[in-house]
Amino acid sequence: MSRHTDLPRTDGVRRPPRWLLRGARPVTRWLVEHRYDVHVHGAEHVPREGPVVLAANHIGIIDGPLLAILAPRPVHALTKVEMFRGPLGRFLASAGQIPLDRFHTDPGAVKSAVRVLRDGGVVGIFPEGTRGSGELELFHRGAAYLALTTGAPIVPVLWFGTREPGGSSSSLPPRRARIDVVFGTPHAVDAVLWPRTRDDVGETSRLLRSRMLADLAEAIRATGRSLPGPLPAGQHEPDPGGGVTEKSA
Repeated sequence: MSRHTDLPRTDGVRRPPRWLLRGARPVTRWLVEHRYDVHVHGAEHVPREGPVVLAANHIGIIDGPLLAILAPRPVHALTKVEMFRGPLGRFLASAGQIPLDRFHTDPGAVKSAVRVLRDGGVVGIFPEGTRGSGELELFHRGAAYLALTTGAPIVPVLWFGTREPGGSSSSLPPRRARIDVVFGTPHAVDAVLWPRTRDDVGETSRLLRSRMLADLAEAIRATGRSLPGPLPAGQHEPDPGGGVTEKSA
């Protein structure tokens, strides 16, 4: 428990539940593979044990659920708090997903994610902050911060086919559509003791973005797939602040 007393302290933070996340995965994976033509590449790159951050591009509304279902290990994904309403919200909470307020400082979400990693679990995060082209034009610092705090390696995850070209932000791919998910090789990050400066996190985030762009190009070459392009006009959500844009990177 000593690592939970390091800053930020997580000894008083409850770990998100795992029973539904673990128990429902075989059934939900069968349902997904029955509906779509799913191809998983590079699953062997995800370490079999120990803390891992999965950093994924974000093109479609089903990226988060599919990450939890198709990853080789159960994933606690940081999920926008707006999704935690009604029956869906109760399901997401029971499945161990972590609500995140993307527009305000959310220490509770950060501590929950750090708790999972310090306990040797897997956290999923979408550095772009919202659905879009998936080209990583905007890249927020959350994945880098979690890795620097815990020493967890970052595994890039690239999605293809979860949104059709021209599809809206909430559209689903048609039945039997091909979906490819590519897990890249781990990016090792050494833990940095408190305090972790903004420069530390920013530089790690820039290096991660550069690595993920190279992985994206390789995934496009290897799979023969392409990204769906930008969302239709008027479909873009407000962007959470604090990202590293393509120009600033």
